[in-house]
Parts: sequence; C-alpha cells; structure tokens
Amino acid sequence: MDKKFIRIILYLAIFSFVLTMNSCVSRKEIVYFQDAGRDTTINSDQMYNIILRPGDMVTIVVSALDIEATQPFNMPVVGFNASDGRVSGAQRLQDYLIDPDGNIEFPILGTLKLGGLNRGEATKLLVDKLKTYIKDPIVNIRLTNFKITVLGEVKKPGAYTINNERVTLPEALGLAGDLTISGKRDNVLVIREINGVKTKTRIDLTKDDVFYSPVYYLAQNDVIYVEPKKSKIQDSTFGKSTSVVFSIASILLSLALFIYRVTE
Repeated sequence: MDKKFIRIILYLAIFSFVLTMNSCVSRKEIVYFQDAGRDTTINSDQMYNIILRPGDMVTIVVSALDIEATQPFNMPVVGFNASDGRVSGAQRLQDYLIDPDGNIEFPILGTLKLGGLNRGEATKLLVDKLKTYIKDPIVNIRLTNFKITVLGEVKKPGAYTINNERVTLPEALGLAGDLTISGKRDNVLVIREINGVKTKTRIDLTKDDVFYSPVYYLAQNDVIYVEPKKSKIQDSTFGKSTSVVFSIASILLSLALFIYRVTE
C-alpha cells in the first residue's frame, strides 16, 4: 500500500476528529446561573412594572357597595353566534382597545389616556374620575392580550398567551420546552418595543446577572430569540450531525492505523 495514500487517510481522520472535538459542548456552555451560589435578595415587586401601550386590550371592572351605581361603567357584551347569526345568552365584560394615541373610550367618563401608565397609575386615574359618580369606587384593570414569542433553538418555538400578565425570561423559555442542546445560553436576545422604538437586550443565562436585568420580567409582545451554536450552523451547512462525523472519524482512524501496521 502506498504510504502517501495512508498519510492522506490519517490527515482526513485527524481533521474529522478535530472537527468533532470542536463541536463538543462543555459544562460551562450548558449550566444555567453558574454563579448563583452567593446569597442575594431581589425585590421582585420593584422590577415588575407592566406599562400599558397602544394595541393593548384591557378589561376594566368597577365595583362599589352601591352595585346599581356601577352598572353604567361595566358594559356587558352579549355573545354572538357567527354561524347562525343568533345572539346567545352568555355575557362578558367589554374589552377596551388602547388606540395609537394611548386612549380608550370609557362609558360616561369619555376619553381616557391609559397609554404610558402602569396598572397602579391607570387605576388611580379611573378611581379619581369615578368618585364624581360613585362613593368609594374600586377598579380592577386586567390586560387580556398579553403574549410573548419565543424563537430559535428551543424545543417548542411559538407565541404564548400569558393569563396572569407576569412571566419571567426563564419561565418563558420553560413554556417553550427549554433550550435545545444547540442553543447559545450566553447570548439570548430579547426584543422589546418601547414608545414605538425597538430595543435589543442580550442575556447570558449561564450567569445570575439575568435576575437583575430589566428584561428578566417580560413585557407584552416581547420576542425572545435563542441563537444556535456555531457547531449547529456547521452541521446544517455540511448536512451531517456530530455523531455521524464522530463515527466517520473513528472508522477512518481505525482503517488507517490497520493499513499502516500491515504495510510496515
């Protein structure tokens, strides 16, 4: 057997083996919150602050001891069956869409600007205006179209509706089935729109700095993108998985060594 040919096989085997080693994943790349052993206290209430924005749908419930006085402010919507055109008996409260100017049209009170306010500020605005008509009014505001979108290297990418309006970045990734082994945990992108301007924040999930990030608590319509690792991109380019490369490398290396020993 020509030794030049053997050297070529050896070079190919070594190259495949190095490629496989480069695609291996270390513990440092996989484990979340690696420096979370230190004792820390985080005030979640200070970090969680949902701001109402144009395009949000809100349900507003007005309560008081005088139930009759609250009825004009709690507009019911009668159910409608689109298939036969008949009105059903089911009723629900009116949803209010915050328009591009941040306003809603509320019964009797007229135009109210809720855009740019947090829940507490919006509640106070309504309570102050309702005091003219109701004694000791109680207002409950609920955001009904809170959703987030998770894309990239997660097991179940998609859009998720959050019923309780309060979700953290790790919880959102959990809803999406967690990152795949090929997802970059140290460079997760969160895209958020604030006052019509999109902001982009990079998060390293392998460190506990994520707990202090302004995007730890997600806002409505946030988009999370998990970038694939370089090895995943390479696998897609060559059309082979790491296991296949490793198998080829092992076979070539064994064959080359066998031929080399036989021809010595």
